[in-house]
Amino acid sequence: MKHLADENWWMSIFDDVYLQTDARSVCDDHLTREEVNFLEKGLNISKHWRILDLCGGQGRHALELSRRGFLNITVFDYSGCLLLNGKQNAAGENLAVTFVRGDARYVGFQDGGFDLIMLMGSSFGYFVREGENRKILTESFRLLMPQGIILLDLPDRNHVIDNFKSRAHHRVNNQLEVIRERKLEEGVIYCREKVMNASNDCIRDNVYCTRLYSQQHIQDILEDVGFHDIRFKTDFMRRDKLGDYGCMTNRMVVLASKS
Repeated sequence: MKHLADENWWMSIFDDVYLQTDARSVCDDHLTREEVNFLEKGLNISKHWRILDLCGGQGRHALELSRRGFLNITVFDYSGCLLLNGKQNAAGENLAVTFVRGDARYVGFQDGGFDLIMLMGSSFGYFVREGENRKILTESFRLLMPQGIILLDLPDRNHVIDNFKSRAHHRVNNQLEVIRERKLEEGVIYCREKVMNASNDCIRDNVYCTRLYSQQHIQDILEDVGFHDIRFKTDFMRRDKLGDYGCMTNRMVVLASKS
């Protein structure tokens, strides 16, 4: 399946259809609140911290943080569709969140401009070529102030491998059927996703990929980039009892500080 994957698949897949096919994760308000509870309490972050929600999509975490009184939050993502959705939601609630479009490998903001950078919802590891994923970490290191923190929310590699399912499907509001065929090759999950409407017409047929990281692998990369004090939390928002949520089923959080 690797040969079917366009390495730039992430440029087009995150649209209105995605907000439906993945709504049970990325539009689940209860899940978002639970994840932000961890951010707020587990990290003991200040409401005055400068926070970058990198690859943040429609900013579901940023908006929830803003609701709780956090004052300086920027969402950075490539998808104009998701950013527009987030801007509209922020305006509707009068929330002061900044939304910026661009490539996470080349953010371009000033050095040391953030206290916390977070990549939530398994949004890291989309590049088959490892060097491209590493560029995101190198850019994050540059953007953090000294002692600033990066948070990576990643699929739990051991759980994925031990419970790997080559095929999964679910329905969305009885209108869409989502069929996913997966293959694990050299530490990367390749997934062909077909989305059928109520008339059995195919409205999406894409192949995307996510790289799986062991704790040692991601620690080695982070240390090589310059991070230190690397910590892990496994079983983050574990959802295996609820069904197959792909890379969002069982995740681990990685925290690291800028030396």
